[in-house]
Amino acid sequence: MYAEIFNEVVSITHYDYAGCLDKKGWDNPEKYRNKIQKLEEQKELTPAWFTEMVQDYLLDFKDRHMYFRLSESGKHKQYNGGFKVRRYEDRLYVTSVGKENRLQVGDALISLNTIPIVDLVAKHKRELMESTAEREKWGPVINSYTYCEVVNANGDTKEMRLGKYEKEAYVSEYSIKTIDEDMILMTLSDFDNLDSIPALVKNYEKELASAENLIIDVRMNLGGSGSAFEALLPYIFEAGTTIVDLNEDYAMKYNCTYRNYRLTKELIGNFLKKTNDNDLQNYANNFLREFEKNKGKGFAALNEEEGTRTIEGKEHPKNIVVLSDVDCGSAGEVFVDICKKSPKVTVIGRPTAGVNDYTNLTIMEWEGLFKLYYPTARLDKVDAGEGTTGLGIKPDIYIPWTPEHLEEDVDVCESMLHLCRS
Repeated sequence: MYAEIFNEVVSITHYDYAGCLDKKGWDNPEKYRNKIQKLEEQKELTPAWFTEMVQDYLLDFKDRHMYFRLSESGKHKQYNGGFKVRRYEDRLYVTSVGKENRLQVGDALISLNTIPIVDLVAKHKRELMESTAEREKWGPVINSYTYCEVVNANGDTKEMRLGKYEKEAYVSEYSIKTIDEDMILMTLSDFDNLDSIPALVKNYEKELASAENLIIDVRMNLGGSGSAFEALLPYIFEAGTTIVDLNEDYAMKYNCTYRNYRLTKELIGNFLKKTNDNDLQNYANNFLREFEKNKGKGFAALNEEEGTRTIEGKEHPKNIVVLSDVDCGSAGEVFVDICKKSPKVTVIGRPTAGVNDYTNLTIMEWEGLFKLYYPTARLDKVDAGEGTTGLGIKPDIYIPWTPEHLEEDVDVCESMLHLCRS
């Protein structure tokens, strides 16, 4: 079973993945194929181990928009270290704590298995994929070690065996709260639900229609669909009609393979079951018709007019700050990019994830146990060397991440000061 699934994954990366032509020859499947076959014959391969091996294989493509996951089930659970970190200089600072109750926010890991963090940066360059400390993803690296050395805020040091905890269920956040008499804070953790943000906007229509200042926090935004944030765009732009043309930056071609058409049709069908929006239904059906016409023909442009939006803006809020960071990805990045085109908006924080050069993910699933998420479309600007992979959408005001962010929300404080000066 495992060998067959891996061979199909390789087939997808070589023929269906949007970066298959650009990254031809980057991978080394034989190294993994032989190991998987041997372990399977010896009946030593587990679903969790297989997942790790496939994910390691995918690192060859240097694309954070493609990943392999073990599906959650009663028998097979997903595990992590129970905490998150961010590197600053030679330490990994604990930024949040889940089930690992031996750590506190602000504690710092200074080594893993006695190896100093600075040495681990070089050792795990392939997994980290970044040249800037604040953008590195250390979770999978930490999970491959057994113990660490930790320093707390008082300077006390201890050695601690790293644990593995059942992954906590993800909970979306779409919220609005008042942080000052003329300032409100909106937090959007993703754009996955087509109804949640329109409902939020409707529930707080009065507040938004009279607000002087608005901060929109998408620093931790997992993406989803651009259709989910359409209801918010009138508040982003000034009163009157604004035409936002994204065609230059987001013109793309889809890899119109038979497999991609089948999986995309299924994915869109499930997506549309969640909405009664006629415009969205029509758009999706037109898109699928174009996809069907081109299937088997290689890369093709579909629905080329999709990058233009006509927005009837509103007077309020008068001034807006959008908070961005490296954990803002996919549709979250498109939202930040659109916001930057409004004179009302200032983007503050750090560059977004930079995963949209290869975009429009679809999902291949095996036996309800494994899922491969991979991009089916490629931005045209990659040809001109103008892609954003690893760079992201840059903020107007850059604030480097430091451990001070763990003591107070530096980004929000700076946003409030900026809005007060506006």
